[in-house]
Amino acid sequence: MRDTSKAIPGLDSATEKDSNGSFERVPADLQNPDTVRDAVTRTQATRAFIYIAPRSSDNMKSTIQALKSAGIELVVLLSSFTIRGEPEDVEPSEVIPYLHAQVEISLKAVFGPGGYVAARPGSFASNTIQYKAGLESGLVKIFAPDATVDAIAPEDIGRACGTVLVKGPRDGNTKTAMYLYGPQLISQADCVKTLAKVLGKSPAVETMGRDEAYKKFTEERRWPAPLADYMIKHWGAVDPARSLVCGYPVGAEQLSSIEKYTGKKAMTFEEWAEQNKQRFLS
Repeated sequence: MRDTSKAIPGLDSATEKDSNGSFERVPADLQNPDTVRDAVTRTQATRAFIYIAPRSSDNMKSTIQALKSAGIELVVLLSSFTIRGEPEDVEPSEVIPYLHAQVEISLKAVFGPGGYVAARPGSFASNTIQYKAGLESGLVKIFAPDATVDAIAPEDIGRACGTVLVKGPRDGNTKTAMYLYGPQLISQADCVKTLAKVLGKSPAVETMGRDEAYKKFTEERRWPAPLADYMIKHWGAVDPARSLVCGYPVGAEQLSSIEKYTGKKAMTFEEWAEQNKQRFLS
């Protein structure tokens, strides 16, 4: 943990105290390779789950080398479905996939095939927390309301990644990318309607234009202009056949990926909303 005093979702303090030493908080910062090396050495871990450290000066290569030198044999990286194919082929203008691709390249260089798996999940269900204020005020404004997402539950991503960490790659050493999606493609407008149903609210829904969206992204959320341009380009892609996730094609067979990797069906967006509705209530 980067901050060992932080609460851990799913682990209450009473359970942690009564664990008779089964739980130990170990400090590690993915932007500080020495702390990562120390954590692996201290715990004698052989497998590790990591995510992108966007401020890393070397695409996390030093951190990944620290994992390897300390004894890690398999790494699962939380990457992105926006990488289509090989990470070396991603253009810098594709802001989000490029950032993730550079870390995948570092993993490939240090661990090689069979030594890592890049989990590439779709659009997180938790992204809909952006609608909380609108649901509370009674007016939700959406850029590209008809654009579809897969709304994968973070809990399902965790189950799939955890399964790989425990059992190893499902496809052996033949594949390093694991695409993960929710069980259905749902429009952004329908996400809001589902949340409204679960919360017992009846908000008005309005379409946000491109100019307004750009202003919101760059001024309110303080996104860099290239990121705002990228998001508007991909979020704005609408397919009447509902076969896109944020502008990227997703086949029907890919919507069963969670069941493929974990043996259990993925959570629907409505199920996720029911389990997480307190996050939308003040």
